[in-house]
Amino acid sequence: MQVDEKRFLADLHTLRSFGASGTAKGVVRPAYSVADTDARAWLAGQMRDAGLRVETDEMGNLFGLAEAPSLLLGSHSDSQPEGGWLDGALGVVAALEVARASREAGGPAVSVVSFQDEEGRFGVTTGSAVWSGHLDLAEADVLCDDSGITLAQARGVVAVTGSVDPAQFTGFIEMHIEQGPVLDTAAEQIAVVSDIVGIRDMKITFQGQQNHAGTTPMHLRRDAFQAVSAFNTELNARLRNVVVPATVWTIGHVSLHPNASSIVPGKAVFSMQWRDGDTARLGRMEDIIRELAQEIAQAQGMDVSFGTLLGLEPVAMNADLRKALEDSAQIVSPGKWRVLPSGALHDATNVSALMPVAMLFVPSIGGISHAFEEDTDEADLVAGLKILAGAVAALNG
Repeated sequence: MQVDEKRFLADLHTLRSFGASGTAKGVVRPAYSVADTDARAWLAGQMRDAGLRVETDEMGNLFGLAEAPSLLLGSHSDSQPEGGWLDGALGVVAALEVARASREAGGPAVSVVSFQDEEGRFGVTTGSAVWSGHLDLAEADVLCDDSGITLAQARGVVAVTGSVDPAQFTGFIEMHIEQGPVLDTAAEQIAVVSDIVGIRDMKITFQGQQNHAGTTPMHLRRDAFQAVSAFNTELNARLRNVVVPATVWTIGHVSLHPNASSIVPGKAVFSMQWRDGDTARLGRMEDIIRELAQEIAQAQGMDVSFGTLLGLEPVAMNADLRKALEDSAQIVSPGKWRVLPSGALHDATNVSALMPVAMLFVPSIGGISHAFEEDTDEADLVAGLKILAGAVAALNG
């Protein structure tokens, strides 16, 4: 199996053109946007040209199918609201190139997937969550993005062709950028992933009293943003004796109502996300978060409510798939690879409920991701592609 490096890199740059930001190599390609829909149409054409049968399910997950049974490769092609050109896209284009190279060489059957809404416009890895059965489609349909649009409304742009049975796949390998600084700092090319952390994500709402910002005395205010501020100030101390150095938690989005400079905000909705490799610790953190929010609300004379708790459990990678990647890494990048856990969430977590999974990382320059500046040296991109191809060949040898 001989991969075509120039074809692979050219396809990566073509995919970047859909939603190109005009800043660095960034893209703006949120799930179900025009740029995302156009990108998936282009990918579907590439899959057909590679001799794959194209199917798009109700979520918009895009599959290029080889004859069963086959190994499934891929990732996602949607982006963050301000995203990089490689996050997800690398895994899809690498999968496409390996599928083409394998077919051209008369090698093993390789199928390709681009999962929809991995970046969580409507939840947590929504497309693969529905496909894997982790999330019911009817439950997913009522999820809203930050503008109040429901998933049911957004996925109206999807041209559904049919469902895809996961039983036809023997395993799933996802190639991705690291999205962290470890490989770049160590001047290494490759990481074979050992496991993926678990995640919890929910929205919390403080409901106070909207009022005039000039005439309402401070001691009489029921300011919803002050509740958010108090919650954030106290949270680190409450979690201190529960978490470990690898644990992370983030308030990433805050929405105030009515969001005006001369009005005391009567309502604040914010996202609360936390990640850890231990399921029990994730549960203890949830208890602390809920208890603290309730305490703050009571102390400040307001109501608190909690949205749907979304999340995925920590997942260990399959030993056989890992070994194939490790053996291939030793051939392509001897002395320049390592085993590394993933602190970022990936579609492989959901897919692990259906079949064996594994992951491969290439470096992120400066450890930057989820930003227009995200980038990886092209030599490292090609090394990752060759390692993926070598592992596929060995698994089917």
